[in-house]
Amino acid sequence: MPPITCDACHQPADDHDVVNYGSMEAGYRRLCSRCFNEAAATRLGLQGFEHVAFEPIRMLDGRGAEHEFRFRTWLCGTGLAIDAFELRDGGPAGYRFQVIGEPDDDPLELLGKLIVKMRRALALTHIEDTDHGPQVNDGLVLRGTVDSDPDEDNRVPMIVIDGRETPWDEFGRMVATFEGWQFKLEFRDRSEEV
Repeated sequence: MPPITCDACHQPADDHDVVNYGSMEAGYRRLCSRCFNEAAATRLGLQGFEHVAFEPIRMLDGRGAEHEFRFRTWLCGTGLAIDAFELRDGGPAGYRFQVIGEPDDDPLELLGKLIVKMRRALALTHIEDTDHGPQVNDGLVLRGTVDSDPDEDNRVPMIVIDGRETPWDEFGRMVATFEGWQFKLEFRDRSEEV
């Protein structure tokens, strides 16, 4: 995908690093994360806020597969969020993580917390490939995120488990193995540990 030009600094930015900022009354501008953070800091009255950009890192998961993570730092409400995500076809996909701190927190400390969280999550595996397709492994626990399936027009969810997109019907086949069993389904914000 070609870069998008930021409406404030007029520099090219990747689609995953652009925010539509504004209102219905005043209109919207496409801002890179740096310009968005500057506008948000001004609006919130934050003196001396500095946007920080982190370089991508590579990490191994519990199966030894390598994953490259990009970072986005942004002011959300009155907090500072750092997102970590993989890129596929130019957009965030697979594993996604987030931490939220105060706007005046040290971004490097927040990044350290995020990396610890990522390492813990990457060390866990929940599904295994079998002759019958992907199945819940012996841990009998699934952790993941709910996403949307771009191939479905009916707003069918897609589940991301172990950084792998799992279509809704495939997820159904995996859990059908446990017919008659009980389960507990609990939803948590991306910034929380699961």
